[in-house]
Amino acid sequence: MAWRGNFYLLLAAFIWGTAFAAQAVGMERIGPFTYMAARFFIGGAVLAVVWYIGNEKRRQEKRAGIYFPGWRSGALAGVIMFAGAALQQVGMQYTTVGKASFLTCLYLVFVPLSGVFLQQHLHTEHAVSAFLALVGLYFLCLKDSLALAYGDAIVLAGAFFWTLHILFIDRFAAHVDIIEMSLAQVFLTFALATAAALFYETWVWRDVFGAWKAIAYAGVLSTGVAFTLQIVGQKYAAPAAAAILMSLEAVFGALGGWFVLGETLSSREILGCALMIAGMLVIQVYGLLFRRERE
Repeated sequence: MAWRGNFYLLLAAFIWGTAFAAQAVGMERIGPFTYMAARFFIGGAVLAVVWYIGNEKRRQEKRAGIYFPGWRSGALAGVIMFAGAALQQVGMQYTTVGKASFLTCLYLVFVPLSGVFLQQHLHTEHAVSAFLALVGLYFLCLKDSLALAYGDAIVLAGAFFWTLHILFIDRFAAHVDIIEMSLAQVFLTFALATAAALFYETWVWRDVFGAWKAIAYAGVLSTGVAFTLQIVGQKYAAPAAAAILMSLEAVFGALGGWFVLGETLSSREILGCALMIAGMLVIQVYGLLFRRERE
């Protein structure tokens, strides 16, 4: 059954990666917060259906005394999710889809490095991974001066919030109803994005409907379907293998920018992408090969 889990995770990574192109296309007609509000509303509606389908199982868990609601932790996760998604969406107005997808995936490096601040030992593979990722970031994003471009810096700031989000989910997801947690965070993100859109942007329904394809793709597939694929896939795939497969969203993001939007990467930027992929995978592969020895 492992191959089936791997396939589901690979498909989820494809959806998440290509959703970067949908985000860029959607913002051709509407602002970033308006797009976020529409996307997360649709995604939340899809997850609400998933939640409703699981009601019978949830009632059985309540009778058995093993049900723990996820609404409160999901609301807190939603605040973090909004910050990460907002920075990513706003930053994409000033950078390319390929860069945004790779910069976002730096959470695979930031997550283990954050263990240092939690008084955990930084292993050699963590340092090697961070070095490769930072060198790759230099080739991918830095041009004539030692400064990130405006849009790159915003997306990179979003990656830190995605790191915090991953750590938060890792802390609470095993102890609560994960569908309720996801539904709560998605709808809170929708509410905050709606408030930001009403405050900072002009909401024109004609433009929202004009971007419905991009909104529907990111809403239904990226937020709803891909999340479900991740849950199902991780029932069969080992955690390290799952992380490697999901990190491929960066590759699919760059390919989506090339295929859908006609974006191109220079040889310097391609080298940066390759080094960042290497940095992302070093930790995962090392853990897969040597975890038992360390334990």
